[in-house]
Amino acid sequence: MKTIILGGGLAGVTLANMLSAKGETVFVLEQETSPGGLCRSEVSDGFTFDTGGSHIIFSRDLEVLSFIHNVLGKNRAERIRNTKILYKDRYVKYPFENALSELPREDCYYCLHEYIKTLMRSEKGEFSPPENFEEWILQIFGKGIADCYLIPYNTKIWNYPPSLMSAHWMEGRVPRPPVEDILKSAVGIPTEGYTHQAVFSYPVDGGIESLVHAIAAPIKDRIITGFRVTSISQKDGGYSVSNGRQTYTGDRIISTIPLQNLIPCLENVPGGVQKAVSDLKYNSVISIGIGISGDVPPYSWAYIPDSDVSRANRISFPSNFSDNAAPQGCSSVLAEITYNEGDFVSLMTDAEIVDHVTTSIAKIGLFSHDQILTTNVTKNQYAYVVYDLDYLKNIAIIRDYFSTGGISLVGRFSQFEYLNMDGVIRSVMNFIRDMK
Repeated sequence: MKTIILGGGLAGVTLANMLSAKGETVFVLEQETSPGGLCRSEVSDGFTFDTGGSHIIFSRDLEVLSFIHNVLGKNRAERIRNTKILYKDRYVKYPFENALSELPREDCYYCLHEYIKTLMRSEKGEFSPPENFEEWILQIFGKGIADCYLIPYNTKIWNYPPSLMSAHWMEGRVPRPPVEDILKSAVGIPTEGYTHQAVFSYPVDGGIESLVHAIAAPIKDRIITGFRVTSISQKDGGYSVSNGRQTYTGDRIISTIPLQNLIPCLENVPGGVQKAVSDLKYNSVISIGIGISGDVPPYSWAYIPDSDVSRANRISFPSNFSDNAAPQGCSSVLAEITYNEGDFVSLMTDAEIVDHVTTSIAKIGLFSHDQILTTNVTKNQYAYVVYDLDYLKNIAIIRDYFSTGGISLVGRFSQFEYLNMDGVIRSVMNFIRDMK
C-alpha cells in the first residue's frame, strides 16, 4: 500500500510515522518549506518562539502522553503550572472558579451567589438543554463567573459571540466545578482545577517544532516540502496529486490539510458540499514573540479577558518552559491575538501589532520598553475551529460526502474539530486502529 498524506503538520507526520512502522510506503506533501503546521518554532536573536501560539505537552490520554514522551526522550523538561488571569489589575489564579477569594469582595460574592443559585436550579431540573455556548456557560458556572470572566474571555478568543456558538462541543470537555471547590475557593482554601495540566512538559531545545521533527525523523526523506497541492484525480483505482509541476501517485490519500484548501483540488464536488465547507467558521491567530533582557514573572501563561487592556487574549512565557528558550540573562514573552480576515486586527501592519502588544503588556507591568531586545510576528490563517450554530449541519454534509469519496480526513482542520495536540495524535491512532 502506497499512501499519500496531504499536509506535514503534527497529524501528517504522525500518520507517516505510524503507517511506515506498519510497513506501508508513505509520502507527505507539505506546502511550506518545513513540516510543522501550527507546531512550528522560530529562533530570533537567540530566542525560540512557537509561531502557531503557545503549546505545552499534557494529556489525560496516557497512551498519547507516553508516545510524546518517548519520542522526545531527553529533550523534555517538566514544569509545574503557574497560570494566572489578569482581572481588574490583579493576577488571580487559573482556573477562575478556583480564585474567587482573590477577587474584590463584591465580585467574590456575586460569583458565589450566582453559582449556588444556578446549582439549585440545575438540581431542581429547571434547565432545558442549552441551545448555545453562552447558555451552557450560564447553566454550568452561573451568571457571576460568566459575566466576570468566561463570557468576555471566550468572546475574545473565539472572536465570535458565544450566543451564536454551538454547545455540543463542551460535553465531556469541562465538568461542572464541585460545589466543595467553589466554597473553598470563596473562603480562601487552596483548590486546584484542571489537574491534568498541573504538571506539563516542553522541549528543552527547539521549541514545540522539535516534537514534530522527532516524530518525523524515521520518515524525513519521504516528506516533500514546498509542494502546494492544486489538483487531485482518481484513475485506475489509484490517485494522482499534482502541484502543477510534479505529480505523485498512490493507492490511498489521507488529508490533514484544511477542508477549505482540499475542496478546490477535487473534481465534481457537489454544490451542497462546497457550500457546507465555505460556511464553516474558523479564526486566525497572530503570534508575537518578544525577547527581553532580565526576568519575567514566574508564570506559565496568563489570560487577558478584557479587550480594553490588550488585544492579546493570552500571554505565555517560553523562557519559563525551558531554560534554553532564551539567552542567559534574558526572558521571553509570547502574545496571541485572534482575528479574522477583514477585521481591524487583520488590517494592522506588523509594526502596529508589535507597538500595540508591547505597549499594552508594558502597561500591565510585565516588562518595560527599554528591556526589549527583539520581536517576532507570525500569522496563521487556520488556527481555531469555531463551532457556530450551523456547524453540526454543515459537518454532517461534508463527512457524508467524504465517507464515500475515498479520501480520509484526519487532524484538526481536515476533521474540522477543535483538537489539542494530544487530540490530534489520538485522532491518528484511532484512524490507524480502525482503517481497513
